[in-house]
Amino acid sequence: MIRVRITAVRGSTPREAGAEMMVGPDTVTGSIGGGALEWMAIDRARAMLARGEDGAAMDVPLGPEIGQCCGGRVTLALDRAPATPEPPRPPVLIFGAGHVGRALARALAPLPLAPLLIDSRAAELAAAGDVPARLTPLPESEIRAAPPGAAIVIVTHDHALDFLLAAEALSWGRAAYVGMIGSASKRAAFARHARAQGIDPAPLVCPIGANPTGDKRPAVIAAFAAAEVTARLLAPARAIA
Repeated sequence: MIRVRITAVRGSTPREAGAEMMVGPDTVTGSIGGGALEWMAIDRARAMLARGEDGAAMDVPLGPEIGQCCGGRVTLALDRAPATPEPPRPPVLIFGAGHVGRALARALAPLPLAPLLIDSRAAELAAAGDVPARLTPLPESEIRAAPPGAAIVIVTHDHALDFLLAAEALSWGRAAYVGMIGSASKRAAFARHARAQGIDPAPLVCPIGANPTGDKRPAVIAAFAAAEVTARLLAPARAIA
């Protein structure tokens, strides 16, 4: 296998520095952005395999000469190193395994996140299929056991439980995102409830997933919520990179 890794980018490019793919004689795993850039890199990597080369570099302008219009420039390193270990995936604790919770877990599953569906109802968790899940009679106990920087999404079947979990998450104060399904009136009711307990309700996102369509089907709500959570959790990593 040859590892193809983006080491530097300038201008507009399809992937960021650090993106990589592994190229074998007949296989490719991962992607550096597709298009002509990727095909050129695959050809070069397979030529290395055929010739027994250990390393190479490519400096590729993404312009009309290769049939791409990004306009940037990409520097690639090709070597026989193993794939770089993937960084830990930020956890997303989804409280409530009803229609929206299950749809959200499925929407997050292919993303570089680690969704976990939490509920006290075994039948609802069973309906989620192979999504990572946890059955517990005390879902609020999962919040303080979560790693700092986790996202907490509250979509249960019970408003009182929603309020309990939201208050617990805000009191914990170490979540990167705390969101609760609902409406403006539900948020206002929770704000009164939280202030009575000495909790600042400001960090709570409610309703979750800014949805300009007004479509309340679970899969649509989940799509907007997944985008919102992903933006919150991945933005710091992107800034560091």
